Amino acid sequence: MNELFLKRMKDLLQEDYEAYLNTLNNKPYRGFRINTLKITEEDFFHTFEIECHASNFAKHAYVLDTDEHYGQSLPHALGLMYMQEPSAASAVEVLDPKPNDWVLDLCAAPGGKSTQIAQYLTGDGLLVSNEIESKRAQILLSNIERLGISNAIVTNSTPEKITKLLHGRMDKVLVDAPCSGEGMFKKESKALEDWSEEHVISCSLRQRHILQCAIQALKQDGILVYSTCTYAIEENEKNVAWILETFTDLELVQIQVKWGKEGVQIGNYPTHYTRRILPMDEGEGHFIAKFRRISPNTLNSLDILKSDKLTPSIEKFIKNETSFKENILLKNNRIYAGKHPFYDFKDNYVLRNQVLIGEVIHDRFEPHQHAYTSVLFAPTLNNVCLCDEKEVELFRKGNILQKPVPKGFVGIRIMDQFIGFGKSDGSIIKNKIPKGLRIR
Repeated sequence: MNELFLKRMKDLLQEDYEAYLNTLNNKPYRGFRINTLKITEEDFFHTFEIECHASNFAKHAYVLDTDEHYGQSLPHALGLMYMQEPSAASAVEVLDPKPNDWVLDLCAAPGGKSTQIAQYLTGDGLLVSNEIESKRAQILLSNIERLGISNAIVTNSTPEKITKLLHGRMDKVLVDAPCSGEGMFKKESKALEDWSEEHVISCSLRQRHILQCAIQALKQDGILVYSTCTYAIEENEKNVAWILETFTDLELVQIQVKWGKEGVQIGNYPTHYTRRILPMDEGEGHFIAKFRRISPNTLNSLDILKSDKLTPSIEKFIKNETSFKENILLKNNRIYAGKHPFYDFKDNYVLRNQVLIGEVIHDRFEPHQHAYTSVLFAPTLNNVCLCDEKEVELFRKGNILQKPVPKGFVGIRIMDQFIGFGKSDGSIIKNKIPKGLRIR
């Protein structure tokens, strides 16, 4: 372990330092959330046996009591669970999104907090999940799809561009900022290898830039939550003090929870209103601060996209294979469905605008996986349930199924949960599950 880092931790923790040192020899805490958009907690534990106990940090969150891995498990594939370090669920609990809120997750990949926000929205409201790095944005998108989220717009844009577009519109904004990752040292060796005081300072400056952008998106009385997975004061309380000094239209809200510890006092600023989580609290480490915008903000208007004329193949699919009756958009040969209008995000690159139903390829309509995992759209589709364990395994491996069902595209359910789809010729279902979701 880096000696300079340990000295900084000793200065920070003081009487808690020895307890922290003792945690360095322990395995990192692991946890998961149950996706209540698709299943109740009661039904989840009635169906699946997982050694765990409830986490203190958030609703629907659990700490694993086993070394078993669940990334290839059936409940994971069905989008019924999301693997998440326990303390990472704390920030959204503090943000407390409500149904009908508009929420911006500005640094959203890989998607743990965005999918948690979507659970709190319960299918209502609008979630904008943004990630600046294109590869990480694709991971974010895959998790949005897998968990069946239907009211999210996923963007791959800069903080400046996306917050300019959403200026004054958002009820809640989350900045789970890129950081030095001191709370991830046991899990990610690269975070430890990259650590230096210079890196900490560099991260703090980057975080200030992101926060300055985020504030622009808030409406009056809107809530901003700033979180990191690091312990460094420069990235945490000192950034909070900087916000309070720089932006007089924000006030710091005291976080009133039973877990963690108060933040470190910086000058005359009430930075003790923030919250710190340490490994002694049954989480690897998190910092959370909560702000409220107390002044009015100018509202940027959003244009609504107009749909291209639906092709005969799309109209046939909608008429014959789905009962969906809400908004439909055809743009650039891609067809989307959603509860909300389809807003024009201008020069922000949009990876997903609510639910991607499918694409028109050579005048032929081809459905998309998201249509069959979406909690909004999938229940309206023709489908068949696989009850035999061998059939389930065959499908998850990408094999065809010998099953007499009506011709056409058909959703595949396992344990009454959609996992993907296939195309039937009447007796055989050709597997359409994406290769990246198949098991060996």
